[in-house]
Amino acid sequence: MPNRSCQFTLAARRAVLALALALAIPAAGSCAPLPAGFSDGGAAGVAGIVDGDTLVLDDGRQVRLVGIQAPKLPLGRAGFKAWPLAREAKQALSALTLSKSLTLAYGGRRLDRHGRTLAQLFDAEGGWIQGQLLSRGMARVYSFADNRALVPEMLARESAARAARRGIWADSFYGVRTPEQAARHIGGFELVEGRVRDVAVVRGRVYLNFGDDWREDFTVTLSPKARRSFEAENIEPEFYRERIVRVRGWLKSFNGPMIEATHPEQIEVIDP
Repeated sequence: MPNRSCQFTLAARRAVLALALALAIPAAGSCAPLPAGFSDGGAAGVAGIVDGDTLVLDDGRQVRLVGIQAPKLPLGRAGFKAWPLAREAKQALSALTLSKSLTLAYGGRRLDRHGRTLAQLFDAEGGWIQGQLLSRGMARVYSFADNRALVPEMLARESAARAARRGIWADSFYGVRTPEQAARHIGGFELVEGRVRDVAVVRGRVYLNFGDDWREDFTVTLSPKARRSFEAENIEPEFYRERIVRVRGWLKSFNGPMIEATHPEQIEVIDP
């Protein structure tokens, strides 16, 4: 359970602890540590819900739930069409958090370029909000090189929801693409799964090629900086050769469809 201020008197805390032990439940008001590697961001109430992965605290801060991406709403953007299940995702976040007190935990960068707070969120019972949304199939893992904490745990929850076809995973809009399908989804955040046929390094940049023609087929690329972050995890480019992987990211068009990977968690090895 996340840290929170303990204001009980000694006698009251002893009484609560005795009752909790008797009932084999956590003691209310106990001070348990945050997840390993996290900093305490304090507690605040939730005043409003923006969409399935963004909310507003009662102190006015807007919080982007770090590590996930829920289906998007237009939010005033002209011509933007709501993604499937976007309203359901917003409702799910509302049910989990609205009018409740949440503890914020920081495991990486604390603000995004829009000035929103980036945090993992826990409720008063220690429930992990990102984890619950992923388990319900109301979000996908969406991580960054400067905010990677808890990503393996999030990927596991996403995988279980996908296998059970919960929420978004029952809709083809969020389907896992093959390398051959990737070109039809340029501009989207996609999961692409296939076998790496070749690995090339050109002027320090890594190219994982999924077809015979690097000018047209799907490719994953790593900048020299990204390559160093992989090597820091003892992952050399050649490791991926002939392995089946699932990669996630925004699909761009550059000599065919391409995803730029900035950190190892973007590439899951399916067939080791």
